Amino acid sequence: MGRILAMDYGNKRVGLAVTDSLRIISGGLDTVPTHEVVPYLKKYLATEEVDVFVIGKPMRMHFEVPEIEKQITAFINLLRKEFPTMTIERYDERFTSKMAFQTMIDAGLKKEARKDKALVDKISATIILQSYMEFLSNKL
Repeated sequence: MGRILAMDYGNKRVGLAVTDSLRIISGGLDTVPTHEVVPYLKKYLATEEVDVFVIGKPMRMHFEVPEIEKQITAFINLLRKEFPTMTIERYDERFTSKMAFQTMIDAGLKKEARKDKALVDKISATIILQSYMEFLSNKL
C-alpha cells in the first residue's frame, strides 16, 4: 500500500503533506512553487510509493465555486496527463487556512513566524490530508 499525498493548491505555492507508508500518520512534506510541482512530484515518486493524490476543494459557505477552481481543474488535468495511473481525489478544504493559523498559535509560534505563507500552505495540506484520512476511516 502506497502513501497518500495531499496538496493545498495556490497560484503561487502548493502545500504538500503525506502519510507514512502504513497510512497511519500524516505530516507536512514541503511547500513548492506552483510551477515546480510536477518536477518535484516526479522526483518524489521516484523514491516513494504513492497511490493517491488528494487535492483540496475550495468551497464557499453557500456552495459557490471560487475563481481558483478553474486553475485547480487545469492543474488536475496536468497531473492526470503526467501521472496517468495515479488516483486523484478531491476533499473539502474549507477553513483549512484558518485552522492552520490557529494551529500555529496553539504551537506557540511568534507573530513573525505565522506570516510565513509557505508554512501555512504546508499545514493546510496536512489538515486536508488528516481530514481525508478521518473520512476514510469513518467509511469502513
